[in-house]
Amino acid sequence: MSNYQTTTIAAIATPLGRGGVGVIRLSGSNAFAIAEQLTQKPLPKIRQAGFRQCLDADGHVLDEGIILCFKAPHSFTGEDVVEIQGHGGVVIQNMLLARVLALGAMAAQAGEFSMRAFENNKMDLVQAEAIADLIDASSQAAARSAVRSLQGAFSQKVNDVLEQLIHLRLHVEAAIDFPEEEIDFLADGKILALLEQVQHATTAVQQSARQGQLLREGLQVVIAGKPNAGKSSLLNVLAGNERAIVTDIAGTTRDVLHEKIVLNGLPMTLTDTAGLRETQDVVEKEGIRRAIQAIEQADLLLFVYDMSQEQQPLALAKHYFAEHLDPKRTLLIANKCDLTDETARIDELDGFTRAVVSARAELGLGLLTDRITTYAGFQPEQDTFIARTRHLDAMQRTQFYLAEAKQQLVEYHAGELVAESLRLAQNALSEITGEFTADDLLGKIFGSFCIGK
Repeated sequence: MSNYQTTTIAAIATPLGRGGVGVIRLSGSNAFAIAEQLTQKPLPKIRQAGFRQCLDADGHVLDEGIILCFKAPHSFTGEDVVEIQGHGGVVIQNMLLARVLALGAMAAQAGEFSMRAFENNKMDLVQAEAIADLIDASSQAAARSAVRSLQGAFSQKVNDVLEQLIHLRLHVEAAIDFPEEEIDFLADGKILALLEQVQHATTAVQQSARQGQLLREGLQVVIAGKPNAGKSSLLNVLAGNERAIVTDIAGTTRDVLHEKIVLNGLPMTLTDTAGLRETQDVVEKEGIRRAIQAIEQADLLLFVYDMSQEQQPLALAKHYFAEHLDPKRTLLIANKCDLTDETARIDELDGFTRAVVSARAELGLGLLTDRITTYAGFQPEQDTFIARTRHLDAMQRTQFYLAEAKQQLVEYHAGELVAESLRLAQNALSEITGEFTADDLLGKIFGSFCIGK
């Protein structure tokens, strides 16, 4: 147990506001003693709810409710924990917390309860992060994936690869330590085969983690095009509500408009932008500048044009943001096909994927949403787990060191260099679960949590 955990911390564990129940959580060696002073009565038996009154310094009743006690190490944090379930309300909750702090507890920092659970080996770093991800989940798929990570699915996959990597390191170290053996272990093919198995296993976990990252962070999708091309109509129909104003007047949208939605289980932020055209209107000019800025930062650009009027849509795009016009992150949206003889479909135009649709008549939108999720590489699976950018970064570095080890083995037959690359690969992979993690990284991770978690 870390030295800082000798203190007892306390925090309001429910959102501040008006509600039926408000919970104050205490954790630490003095949690039981503080709770007894607060109630002036013996505490209920461990893991059994008991009704108590909470008193101020003069013995007057502050509130009354349920007390629950959890004895170390059988608690969320691995320490003695008390939960006081009183009435919800900003004033009464703050009064109870102030009384608990006056009795000797310290105010908890953001994520400190989860940090203590991690330090006491109640969960690894991935599971701790999954708590915050579960709270912040923006879709059912993201919530289910966060639960799987919380239950250890992601950690188990990482640990399985780590076991293979450690097994490989043992073979390499043996080949180095016993060079007098008649068999050259570095050249007999066994180590190369084991190394390629580890690379394959890491790639499989990496692919699943990319799915989890999409669920957690979503996709930034920007809708752009000329005025009256149907950009706002497309946003409204994808969002399922009249979020943007739609008129026949050009230039209705003057600023960027954001809407969070979920398509095929994939969370994303749709951004509607001002129509791109030459104008002398100062406000509209600023809207166009912001539109181009949003385009530069987008994961995916939906470039909308009115196919009943415009046959060369890429000319406008090349004029405004040619350097950001990438077929790999751009979908051309040929809108208003209901005003033409064209049918809704997915095809190609000048090397770009094109969706022929009608936002107003709601034609071809299923094809469009499928194409958007396909572009993102999103394939919802039953065993998807939530993942973060730092997890992918750690796996990318793991892959780099494994490739480096393979090069040292195949090209140079350098056992010591192979061993060093494998050691670096293991350290990088171990960062995911927190087995090998710098303290400053831990501070950043837990600092993003809620107070009381």
